Amino acid sequence: MSSGKKPNAKAPSATTHRSSTKKSHGTHVQPREALAVIFAFRLINALCVRTFFQPDEYFQALEPAWRMAFGEDSGAWLTWEWKHQLRSSVHPAVFAFGYWIVQNFGGPGMVPQTKAKWLIAAPKIIQTGLAALSDWYSWRLAGKLYGNGSAASWSVLLMTLLNPWQWYTSTRTFSNCFETTLTAAGLYYFPWGLLGTEDDGNAESKYSSIPLFETWSQVNSLRLSLILAAFAVLLRPTNVLIWLAIGTLALTRATLSGKSPLTRKNLLVVYREVLLCGSLVLGLSLLADRQYYGEWAFPPLTFLHFNVAQDLAVFYGQNDWHYYLSQGIPLLCTTIAPFVLQGLFKSLDAEKSNWPVVTSNALKALSFVVVTTISSLSFVSHKEVRFITPLLPAFHILAAPYITSFFTTIADVTSASSVPTMGWKRTPLLLAGLFVNAIIGGYLSYFHAAAPIKVVDYLRTEFENIHPKHLAIPRPANATYDDDFSQELFALFLTPCHATPWRSHLVYPSLRARALTCEPPIDTAPGSLQRQTYQDETRRFYADKVGFLKELWPADVPGEDMARFIVGYEGIEFALREYFDWSGPGKRHKVELKEVWSSWNGLFTDDDRKSGRLVVWATGFYDKEFPYEP
Repeated sequence: MSSGKKPNAKAPSATTHRSSTKKSHGTHVQPREALAVIFAFRLINALCVRTFFQPDEYFQALEPAWRMAFGEDSGAWLTWEWKHQLRSSVHPAVFAFGYWIVQNFGGPGMVPQTKAKWLIAAPKIIQTGLAALSDWYSWRLAGKLYGNGSAASWSVLLMTLLNPWQWYTSTRTFSNCFETTLTAAGLYYFPWGLLGTEDDGNAESKYSSIPLFETWSQVNSLRLSLILAAFAVLLRPTNVLIWLAIGTLALTRATLSGKSPLTRKNLLVVYREVLLCGSLVLGLSLLADRQYYGEWAFPPLTFLHFNVAQDLAVFYGQNDWHYYLSQGIPLLCTTIAPFVLQGLFKSLDAEKSNWPVVTSNALKALSFVVVTTISSLSFVSHKEVRFITPLLPAFHILAAPYITSFFTTIADVTSASSVPTMGWKRTPLLLAGLFVNAIIGGYLSYFHAAAPIKVVDYLRTEFENIHPKHLAIPRPANATYDDDFSQELFALFLTPCHATPWRSHLVYPSLRARALTCEPPIDTAPGSLQRQTYQDETRRFYADKVGFLKELWPADVPGEDMARFIVGYEGIEFALREYFDWSGPGKRHKVELKEVWSSWNGLFTDDDRKSGRLVVWATGFYDKEFPYEP
């Protein structure tokens, strides 16, 4: 890159002589201090998130973690993915460790009600730490590329903290959130010099003589990146798209500038570390899954078999091919989406912005990662916004120079000038964007779909009041119960399956509950008539509510245990009363439904079955001296 080249007038400029790793001489913040502040911010974030988003937050993380910590008799609900070994045990093990700490260091001296609250809080605290690390590594990667203390690097931190999607999801226990943390950290430790270096002045060789792996620090940075990447891929196999994109660009050098560092020596180092680090992570994962499943298993391969080859992901919904373009990026980025798109476009000719070669190539690689990942995932029928959450660090870094130059008077967005010298422009538009972010994040996190969280809190409290002698966690091995309690079904959830948290919030193993299931047709072939006509329990209930209740409690033979409480959305009330009416098919139960709790569930819903209030009806069945048989 020539030092005499003029900056592009349409893009933020960068000083050509400044290395991306140059120390700033302006406002300087110690990384550890920044991490502490970010953690405090995310802890407040976690406390403000009191709504339900998607079942995987609980059923793919906390339920298996609960079983790890408290055993098979703990009441945890394991979905079909865990029964068929589709999931790695590494992710829930993180939260099982939190349960173990509460159980062994605080549990013995706590009253059950206090212990229950700590067990609910433990995963939130752990996920807060993971979310803070994701923000922190995104900021540090921006400092590595744009300069530590630069306005662009601070913009990345502000974008990730003020992003409403991050506020809404980052402190939730999704595997995608953990994947995002691993990806951000892996990208930070990645030796971006592998994509190209500055001209070393040696015109006789096409390879750069600038050393990349001369010190243990440089090699260890590569190792950390590879280990983190390997864990991310094991956690979510689709994460391999990110690293394949970077690797492909490094080997082909398509669109890259500078001299190639891929000498035989450097390639041997990379191949050696890929083999060693990959083998290490694979071995640890195999051992962990062997311990959890009781037999040798390789979940990433099983995951691809069921979701791609067997196309079972379609069972949970199909989306248009353009979903990630028309909905994914706008929802993920919200008000900064225009700057993200600008960053993606401008990265194609990043040299014109006079970035250092390492920065220019890194921006091209991040853009290629985005294009490759979204293009590949668009071919999969089942799509969700959170599947592209690991692209957020790339989005924020690509957008940073352009959002900074748009709202500030800084001419060089990579300069480390102190904050007081910075001026603002387009302030009304900036404030409007922040206001929109606050409204979206606040509503979704505190009000929208809050009822599913509240209802399990209500049921847990009722269980504490009604059965104060059965609050042991875990359930004692020699526990004995009277016949009435052993037969009591405390709660029956007649909602779409997995519509509320389960044991991670109900907590007490003796609190027996039942919910509608939605297991996919695993034993059917893709496109077969059996798969097309398959109806799970949830669909059968909503297709014929009274008919399903008659199957649940047949008139001529004993059925399932009657519930003390029935939970459902208000739309099912007519069917319940029709069944239990004195002239209905369930008249023999002598149940008189009484609404004892209800909660508003938000302004809108993506599932009509969840519209209206969430209600708890008491059956009064166990309040009778001589209850009828169910």
